[in-house]
Amino acid sequence: MQSILASTYSVHFNEKAYTELNSHLEKANYSKVFILVDENTHQHCLPSFMAQIYGDYNYEIIEIEEGEINKTIETCVQVWHVLSELDADRKSVMINLGGGVITDLGGFVASTFKRGIDFINVPTTLLSMVDASVGGKTGVDLGSLKNQVGVINQPQMVLVVSSFLQTLKERQLHSGFAEMLKHGLIKDKKYWNELNLVSDFNNLDEFIYDSVVIKNDVVTIDPTEQNLRKILNFGHTLGHAVESYFLETESKKTLLHGEAIAVGMVLEAYISSKLTNLSETELNAIKSTFTKRYGKVEFTEEDIKNILTYLKFDKKNSHGNINFVLLKSIGSCQIDVTVPEDLLHQSFAYYKV
Repeated sequence: MQSILASTYSVHFNEKAYTELNSHLEKANYSKVFILVDENTHQHCLPSFMAQIYGDYNYEIIEIEEGEINKTIETCVQVWHVLSELDADRKSVMINLGGGVITDLGGFVASTFKRGIDFINVPTTLLSMVDASVGGKTGVDLGSLKNQVGVINQPQMVLVVSSFLQTLKERQLHSGFAEMLKHGLIKDKKYWNELNLVSDFNNLDEFIYDSVVIKNDVVTIDPTEQNLRKILNFGHTLGHAVESYFLETESKKTLLHGEAIAVGMVLEAYISSKLTNLSETELNAIKSTFTKRYGKVEFTEEDIKNILTYLKFDKKNSHGNINFVLLKSIGSCQIDVTVPEDLLHQSFAYYKV
């Protein structure tokens, strides 16, 4: 499987990932190599990862608690202190071995420590392989508000090793698969149709590669999200609001990112059918795909009212307007669409039916 060239780095896959990492570490002559993990990746991923690294480098392992709830500036402060205590300098490197929380937070920590040290992303979840680790977005949540603090800064390389997927539960795989389905919806109808035929997660290598290509093509053209990159947010305006509300509400079961985005994509597909001419046939196909794979989340009227209050925090907003990415058809998007509030309520009514 060929490496994918991004703007200033490459994405390497499976065996080649380790070859390229070893070559890079040998050439870079880092003063120290820090590996950021959570308790899950420390136990299930770190041993096999370390077994593939040659050379006697000065390693330090930094472990944080797992989960989106720990993707905070407070965790960053803890990691910054550890780096200082372990004498990290500007010639150190941070290897982020984990899911989206690790790659987002680790990238942010590295990008800001001593005004920036090198970092390498080694995603271990399907979600982080196809989404979080590619494109240079780093950052943390502000309370329950997703990704409110961060910078766009590119890694030295991204290493996608699909054998790490064997450590995941089925629910985590489904969460990552939602982002892959999104890639088809926004950019490639053929890819969307192919993904609809996937019945298990035993052999995803080619699909992971295709998703990385789609995301990389978009972020290479628009690295700072001025225009085209916004299409990657399809389903995320309402999806993030749902995710944040369920994260903050004790009576609700916390949703994984992909589960919330699956809801958001159905809601925003309905809005697309009213504002950007998505056909009823494609709308119903989208709803059918996501409800079959993810079931339905129950919403009360009070839930919906509270969820909609989160929209004002969406990162695409400008000049007081809440801007949506909507579908013109499967594979084609329109950005910066303002949506009337009554349509937001109608989208939930459509989702419930």
